[in-house]
Amino acid sequence: MNTPVDAPSPRALRALTPLEARIVGVLIEKQHTVPDTYPLSLNSLASGCNQKTARSPVMNVSEAEVLSAIEDLKHLSLVFEGSSSRVPRFEHNLNRVLGVPGQAVALLTVLLLRGAQTAAELRLNSARLHGFADVSSVEAFLDELAEREPPLVVKLPRAPGERESRWMHLLCGEVSMPAAGSFDGEYAGSAATGVSSADYESLRAEQQRLADEVARLQILVQRMASELGMSIEKLEGEE
Repeated sequence: MNTPVDAPSPRALRALTPLEARIVGVLIEKQHTVPDTYPLSLNSLASGCNQKTARSPVMNVSEAEVLSAIEDLKHLSLVFEGSSSRVPRFEHNLNRVLGVPGQAVALLTVLLLRGAQTAAELRLNSARLHGFADVSSVEAFLDELAEREPPLVVKLPRAPGERESRWMHLLCGEVSMPAAGSFDGEYAGSAATGVSSADYESLRAEQQRLADEVARLQILVQRMASELGMSIEKLEGEE
């Protein structure tokens, strides 16, 4: 069984690629949500990276790409093979590398997997990894991560129309900040959420696909109601 080598200091840790960040996030998530299958096989890890739910942006990567990224993560001591079985299995080493408590790891994990979020969203989405008592406790850990040297998270400027600011991790490098008053449609849809323009367009396409699906379902419901002699308008009025 391979064991993790001495971890580099956070200062020496280079910026991760989006896939490397996704791999680390998936390993931490599955460690808590499906402990019976952890450490993860390459197949399970690739499936977790390509998962359609609780992921932003959605990825479509091959096992070969995941394996290549794992080799790079091994050099950073972030991932190591944690089983002596014939099928290689992998586990993370983020706690030791960054030297942060489990509560902070839970928040970083959700940011790695879902992109920028408010403190309230982070509390909700990290519930399976750690149960925070309230939003203020989430904010306290975020503040600690932001005050580290180098910082691990950043509080993004509040976008127009939003009541709360979002937070984003810095494990993939600095997040582009807009100049004051320069929030435009592209920034609000991409930089503010911590994803690239290409990822933003992908999310817009997915949103449109879901809207089209809802429209088709509405047509189907109306057709079924008509065949049954029911009035959709009447039913809505009774609610």
